[in-house]
Amino acid sequence: MSFVFYNTLGRSRQDFQPLEKGKVGFYGCGPTVYNYAHIGNLRAYILHDTLVRALRRGGYEVNHVMNITDVGHLSGDSDHGEDKMVKSAEEKGKSVLEIADYYTKAFFNDTDKMNILRPSVVCKATEHIPQMIEIIRRIEEKGCTYFSGGNLYFDISQFPNYGELALLRLDEQGHTRTGVDENKRNPQDFVLWFTKSKFESRALVWDSPWGRGYPGWHIECSAMSMEHLGEQFDIHAGGIDHIPVHHTNEIAQSETAFGKRPWVKYWLHNEFLILDKGKMSKSTGGFVTLQNLADEGFDPLDYRYFLLGGHYRSQLNFSHESLQGAKSSRKSLMDKIRSLDSGAAGAGAAGGAEIPAGSAAEKRLKAFDAAMQDDLSTPRALAELWGLLKDDSPPAQTLAAVFQMDEVLGLSLESAYNEQKKDCENLDSGFAEEVQKLIDRRAQAKKAKDFAQADGIRLELKERGVILEDRAEGTVWRRV
Repeated sequence: MSFVFYNTLGRSRQDFQPLEKGKVGFYGCGPTVYNYAHIGNLRAYILHDTLVRALRRGGYEVNHVMNITDVGHLSGDSDHGEDKMVKSAEEKGKSVLEIADYYTKAFFNDTDKMNILRPSVVCKATEHIPQMIEIIRRIEEKGCTYFSGGNLYFDISQFPNYGELALLRLDEQGHTRTGVDENKRNPQDFVLWFTKSKFESRALVWDSPWGRGYPGWHIECSAMSMEHLGEQFDIHAGGIDHIPVHHTNEIAQSETAFGKRPWVKYWLHNEFLILDKGKMSKSTGGFVTLQNLADEGFDPLDYRYFLLGGHYRSQLNFSHESLQGAKSSRKSLMDKIRSLDSGAAGAGAAGGAEIPAGSAAEKRLKAFDAAMQDDLSTPRALAELWGLLKDDSPPAQTLAAVFQMDEVLGLSLESAYNEQKKDCENLDSGFAEEVQKLIDRRAQAKKAKDFAQADGIRLELKERGVILEDRAEGTVWRRV
């Protein structure tokens, strides 16, 4: 399959051509595990999951790497503010690593409920300190650092392409951040390695050539991505809030260290989830978790369906009314799929039934794939799914196409169908046993010449939709 993605690097739609044919190296920014993920955070992981699913359906072998930031992330993308991990640990009376472990498990509990596939590699920042130190050493050898006030900084004046991803004009940026850190030569310079000068007491520190301390946040992602994907890779994804600082700094330090440009070929960024009060964030109080939605009666897959209804590059307005609409639509979708009679053997298994060339089901499936190849257009893909269910195609073909579509949508349609089918089979089995017991009682009544009871049983079964036929070989029944 041929994909087209909107590449933030260049602000244009570009044909996707991986570095290695048939293989994709993908790094998606993971969580900072100091608190529960809010539903705005989860939008990014639906993008990552949809991307991986679509690429794999397209025949690519995808190596999906995601980091866990368990050290060194401050309250903003810049180098000032409180350390989120330390603050959370102090508030809860736990160690930093205890906090990280607890919220890492909570994060994956949420993503599992939303049917988000686990990444190929999940890597923790605390387990990649030597790699970070090595990259910083390379940057220092290139003459792009300076030591000031106890911290080692990246000097952006030594990197001519700084700000290319974010379309920054440094001569127009002013000096709004000079008051934040007087040790910086330029407002956009950033810390590669902190020593005790940043905080007098630190829970996690390591020895380094620049003193005992800890890494800056930006260097973490460069080290982890390149450790598992190489010095260049295909796709990097995250929220749009990472563009101007975090991802911009990742590019600067990575291309400086290894001299390969572009470090990443394609950058995909998802837009914000918007509440009535503005962008969802923990700092502004707009903090809604997946568990909050579950407490209000929503299934995590209702929220997944809601997110798929908007394109990842468009802001998405969240309200309980809009989520209720998604819940109703998903229920209607499930009811429609469950109403399909599988008919031919194998219809209930994804790909089990053949989809003939030129059939309506095949045309819908091709249109679905085209939508996903067109910068992951999930709204169009959902429209093709609904169109398929409205077409008058043989149920077996429809189900096979539905389940192939769901390989990308991730709504667990096949498992829900099979569970319902199993429930019906169990129900039918129990019903048959009950009918047979009544037939046996009727036979005994007839043998005892209690014809009133025998007629009563026949009438009872008829009212329940069962017709009896007395034959030479015995009584048989059928449903009407």
